[in-house]
Amino acid sequence: MSADADIPALELIDVRAGYGRIEVLHTVDLVVPPGSVVALLGPNGAGKTTTLAVASGRVVPTAGCVHVGGRHVNGLPPEAFVRGGVCSIPEGRGVFANLTVRDNLKLWSHGTSRSLSEIEDMVFARFPRLKERRRQLAGTMSGGEQQMLAVARAVVADAGLLLLDEISMGLAPRIVAELYELVAQLAADGLAILLVEQFAQTALAVADHAAIMTSGVIRAVGDPVDIAAELAAAYLGGVA
Repeated sequence: MSADADIPALELIDVRAGYGRIEVLHTVDLVVPPGSVVALLGPNGAGKTTTLAVASGRVVPTAGCVHVGGRHVNGLPPEAFVRGGVCSIPEGRGVFANLTVRDNLKLWSHGTSRSLSEIEDMVFARFPRLKERRRQLAGTMSGGEQQMLAVARAVVADAGLLLLDEISMGLAPRIVAELYELVAQLAADGLAILLVEQFAQTALAVADHAAIMTSGVIRAVGDPVDIAAELAAAYLGGVA
């Protein structure tokens, strides 16, 4: 998905959403500018993962608007979001454990205009360790390597918006730091990224903007250095 410099990669406007009769998001407004990293932070139960689910089309809002690259996408199936350039990496990674790295890339390459060799060149240039593991079953790799493979989907899909949910889950700090270096590199190449992360300071180190969410509402949005007080209040003041 190509992104105009003035058109947000993602915009949520007065979004309400939930599961059945339980409303989780209450008039959420959020903007992810093109080529930027936005960290969505807050305590457990705040509605962060539901926000990502709305942004990927997996949860349909009951009210409000969802725009991807300036296009109104409310009610469209998740496949339409993917075709629009949205790549979602859920908690748990979602790689095919019984396939090799190369076969994962081959599977994800269906529907793209690039050949497998072109995709491998692009991915392995960005993730050299995956080149070393290209014939290895994904399920036998380390957690960090599996997460690299999951993030590589955004490169394969030539995505314009990457949604990341807790990519640090269960990983050693050194591996988390390495993954976030890759996140920063992808953003520098023009990819817009909305990430949810349990380790706030890790996310803020690469974020251009931060949004603080509690009880299904965005309480504050700003530069990472400017939201310290709101962030502390969100984590210490209670959980939705």
